[in-house]
This record gives sequence, structure tokens and C-alpha cells, in this order.
Amino acid sequence: MPTTIHDVAVIGGSYAGISAALQLARARKSVLIIDAGARRNRFASHSHGFLGRDGVSPAAIAEEAKAQLLAYPDVVWKDARAVEASGEMDDFTIGDSMGDIFRARRIILAGGVEDILPEIDGLSEQWGINAFSCPYCHGYEMQRGRLAVIATGLMSAQKAIMVSEWGETTLFSNGTFKPQDADRAEFARRNIALHSSLIRRVAGMPGAPVLTLDDGTEAAFDGLFVTPEFRLTNDIHAQLGCTVDPTAIGDIIKVDAMQATNIAGVFACGDAANPMATIAMAVSRGAMAGVATHRSLIMSAASDKAA
Repeated sequence: MPTTIHDVAVIGGSYAGISAALQLARARKSVLIIDAGARRNRFASHSHGFLGRDGVSPAAIAEEAKAQLLAYPDVVWKDARAVEASGEMDDFTIGDSMGDIFRARRIILAGGVEDILPEIDGLSEQWGINAFSCPYCHGYEMQRGRLAVIATGLMSAQKAIMVSEWGETTLFSNGTFKPQDADRAEFARRNIALHSSLIRRVAGMPGAPVLTLDDGTEAAFDGLFVTPEFRLTNDIHAQLGCTVDPTAIGDIIKVDAMQATNIAGVFACGDAANPMATIAMAVSRGAMAGVATHRSLIMSAASDKAA
């Protein structure tokens, strides 16, 4: 068992985790980050909508943020996957995939989620190139062109309605979605075409995706949007006893307004705790988690002195 105990262990070193760690480093707390190196947006070449960094590579944003964070002397970065955690506030133990064991007074869960794409030939190869989830992040660059929404379930009507703000939209039900009368009325009002054919394959050069349908015909578009299901990247939250909130597309860790979970001393942020998956949101919630975790450390110390 290690004798050194970090003030905070941050599990996940993407945008939310780094943002949380930065607040703590600037409060002169000792911070350990354990990161598996699998950012959710690693497939995208450009990021949009993040103030001051619009159009910059997501990797460049993450690398610059990491370099700035590691300039603080009390930050330790471990390239590994967190695989186990136990304990209680002021004495947590975390184990990683390299077999190393760490101790921390607080834990921030920022491990994110991984997307589960529909099983359509070629779609995974197009993810982040011609196929995306968020129109706020990628819709503008499609220049009000022809856009396809590939249905994945109950949220597909909402996704098609949203995407229609960015261009001429066709919704492919793909055997997973049956529109209601209210959906059809809204589709008509917004000139959203509804296509019942199954999609056999997704291909195409960047900016020119092509869908091959079950009858062999091809449909060309300027961009594709999908709302994939997702799953949390690890089960550390479950090992610690954290409650989850089910959503229509996957579970997220339940937190309060201060990013605190139901387990004392454990906080969560980023995509693992918020379905609004953008860098801006991740950084914002990460900063809140860092500040809230620092306040928790302060209040604990004050209570100990009073006792």
C-alpha cells in the first residue's frame, strides 16, 4: 500500500478532467490524473464552438491544455486505465491497468463515455469525417447542404428537427424508428423528408458521404448525423457506489449542481455526467468539479480543526 496520499485523483484526462485538475493545481493541491488516452472526439479533425479555439484540432486543444497543467509542480500524470477503486472520503485507493496503486483524499470521475454506433457497414470509418453526432459542432461547415439523419431510436425525430436548422434534411428510419402523427406534421412543416429504406453501407470522400440503400440505389449528401447510444468507459463509479441517471441513449453518473455524486468525496464531470457533449460544456463542468472538490477539502480540514 503506497504511503503517499494525493489530495485528489482525477480519473480521465480529457477536457473535463484537465479543467478540474487545473483549478486544484492553482489551489496548490496535489493532483494525480490517470488517463487511458482515448478522447471521445479523437476521430474529428476540427473542433467548433469553444470560445477562442474555434476550428482548432481537438488533439491540439487537449495537448496544449495538458502541457499547461503539467507546468504546475504538484500534478502527476499517469498514462494508464483506472480499473479499481475503493475506500471512503479522505482515504480512497485506486488501482490502474499497469498494476500501480494510488491513494487520494478525493476522486473526480472524468473518464467519459464511448459511442456505440449502429451496425452499418462503413459507418465507423466515416465517424468524425462525414458522420457526426452534434450539429452545433459540425453543422455550419456543411453550408446548408443536403444532410441525412440516420435514425437510432426514439430521439431520432428530435435529432432530425434540430439538424434541419443547418440544411435540407432527410431522415432515414432504417428500421429503428416509427414516426408519430405529431412527428410527421413537424417534418412537413420543416420540409424534412422521411425515407424508410434500410441503409446497407456508408462511404464517400470527406464532405461527400454516400449511402447505399437496401435496393442498391445510392444517395449522396453533404453530411450525416447519428445519435449513437453510449456507455461509460469504466465501472469505477459502480465500484464506489455512485448512482447513475438513465437517459434514452445511455447511463450517466448522477451529480448535483456542484458535480458531487451521492458518495461523499467523489465528484464527476464531463460526458460521464452530462449528455451535452461539447468541449465547452466539458470544460465548464470540469471547472465546477475542481472548485467543488477544493471546497470539500477546505471544509473537511475546518471540521477536523474544530473537532
